[in-house]
Amino acid sequence: MPNGSLSLPARLYLLAWDTTRLKVTGATHLHHLVRAGALTELAQRGLLADVDGIATPVDADAHTGDLVLDGLLELVEESRPRKWKAWVTLRARVTLDAVRAQLAAEGYLRAEKKRVLGLFPSVEYELERVSAVEALREEARTVLHGPVPVEDVSDRDAALVALAAAAELRTLASGKDRKLYKQRIEELTDRSGAAAPALKKVIQEVRTAIVVAATAASTSGAATGG
Repeated sequence: MPNGSLSLPARLYLLAWDTTRLKVTGATHLHHLVRAGALTELAQRGLLADVDGIATPVDADAHTGDLVLDGLLELVEESRPRKWKAWVTLRARVTLDAVRAQLAAEGYLRAEKKRVLGLFPSVEYELERVSAVEALREEARTVLHGPVPVEDVSDRDAALVALAAAAELRTLASGKDRKLYKQRIEELTDRSGAAAPALKKVIQEVRTAIVVAATAASTSGAATGG
């Protein structure tokens, strides 16, 4: 995929951008999706392991060199033991904020400082590298649609599509497409954790947490007329 140096949470965030409207989609649960991506990548790298259902750091001195991933790894290390599903939501906006700051520093986003009600400082982000996001989206759709066999898809690319589909990102696929490719999405989910049986369990748990978050957001939006 293009932008291969970007982490999984960074690519998930970029994938959420609608490049036609220049707006982020799925904003109500995007922080949960980004956090899920960070957890998944740390698990795929072997830096977080599953110990009786608990997300557990493997080596207290290990680092990835990525500020977003290392920030989450440090947070998990310093917190009391929690299950994977809990980490998908707990302080998830911290990871989202870190991803946006990172992407702004690398030129994918433009940060604009503003004040809410003229008093409170705030930062809004605009998409700068539209073509890079469009390329990322097309590659992700190719992974979803085929024709490349699932076993030939990398675990990172499989996780990108599996998590984005679970979060119902319209920028990747419509509801009709998600139904049409349901079986392939399941296969991509398995492929995401192909490195080890325990990792497959982790991916499934994280994906389930994303589905719950997306469903809750949709229900809340419907109730409020959003």
